[in-house]
Amino acid sequence: MSSVRTPLRPDTLLNIRNVLRFLIPSLAGITIFLIPFRYDDTIHVGMSFMAGRMQDVLGGALPIIAVTFFWISMLVTLWVKFRNPNWASGGIMHEIFHTNTFWLSLRIAGTLLATMTLIGIGPSFIISEDTGGLMLNDLITVLFAFFFFAALCLPFLVDYGFMEFIGSMVRKPFRWLFNLPGRSAIDATASWFGSGTVGVLITMQQYEKGFYSKRESAVIATNFSIVSIAFSLVVINFVDLNHMFIPYYGTVVITGLITAIILPRIYPLSRKPDTYYEPVGRQLVEEKKFSGSFVRDSLLKALERAHNAPGIKGLAKSSFSNLADILLSLLPLVYAIGIMALIIAEYTPLFTWLSWPVIPLLALLQIPEAAEAAPAVLIGFTDMFLPAILASGIESEFTRFVIAALSISQLIYMSEVGALILKSKIPLNLLDLIVIFLLRTLISLPIITLMAHLFFF
Repeated sequence: MSSVRTPLRPDTLLNIRNVLRFLIPSLAGITIFLIPFRYDDTIHVGMSFMAGRMQDVLGGALPIIAVTFFWISMLVTLWVKFRNPNWASGGIMHEIFHTNTFWLSLRIAGTLLATMTLIGIGPSFIISEDTGGLMLNDLITVLFAFFFFAALCLPFLVDYGFMEFIGSMVRKPFRWLFNLPGRSAIDATASWFGSGTVGVLITMQQYEKGFYSKRESAVIATNFSIVSIAFSLVVINFVDLNHMFIPYYGTVVITGLITAIILPRIYPLSRKPDTYYEPVGRQLVEEKKFSGSFVRDSLLKALERAHNAPGIKGLAKSSFSNLADILLSLLPLVYAIGIMALIIAEYTPLFTWLSWPVIPLLALLQIPEAAEAAPAVLIGFTDMFLPAILASGIESEFTRFVIAALSISQLIYMSEVGALILKSKIPLNLLDLIVIFLLRTLISLPIITLMAHLFFF
């Protein structure tokens, strides 16, 4: 377990060098992850803009590049599994390539299924545009570009004092409302403006560094890593309700805040222990550490973090380690889990059967076309965009509004966020995710319906 550093004296911390070590990287991180701007009639943050430009430049080469990384991941993991070379006995190489049989089988499955989709050879349920094509050409290429820049730039946001500054400033309201540390506000903001998967990535790293307990990391990953404003615009446009974006996104925000207040206080999240990731223990206490005002205390904590932050060499090592872990470890698993979920959704009647008990609930809430809307209520567990696809054929604007807002508020979808959480060290299993998804749905649906009644009648 890591020992907690003794705080440095304020007069030691308050100097130009520490202030610049705090301000320059933090401002870079804020600019890249948190400041939205409009370009070509689309809302971006710096990271999403860079990711979009990468997709424009590389275009059709991105699926090939992604599958190449899948093959590297699979072959090297098999080599490490059976030969156990010395270079993989510790450090980042050990973390990436030493894996159990279950995760290895998923890497193999993801690699082979992605290759079949790429070359267009195999059963239609694997390579069709609704399953393998959607995963490889849409989701994986987007994730590849997002994660490329997120992994390289994330240390600017989390390692140079900004998390400490904001966390200390807002710790009281976040503890009171959500029973969470104040630094989790950064996760939420990065998700809203950037990407839900980036929010999960921040949570994973903060948990593994000892800044979040097991309970806190589970709560944050399942309540604050929502999809971005940009994707919300895509969803509301797809269901042909773009003129209602402001009430729609207001509904999403209100619903998200209410569920984030309720869910941490009930099973299964309330049962997660407030213990810390074993290799590091607790590294940060957000309570007041320095004398003076909260602003002074927050600033001194930020300067202390900046003082102890890595230099250029350490920053480069951290960034490229993050990138290697994501491209070689996470993405093949996301593909494998995502395509399996989409195959079940598209080629089996499972979600139709599961939606039968939902029809009376929708009818009770006076939602028009309840039978047609019911499958869209549950299918969001597989992918965040499938509810909008199903809802686009529904005549009632009221119902399309409800489904569009619900699909964003449910948050747990296996094609991206769910797969990332399962692969991470955050203490959540598949059953936990299913229960949390259902609870989010049951809590969100009445709230969204009430808001829809206000807007439409």
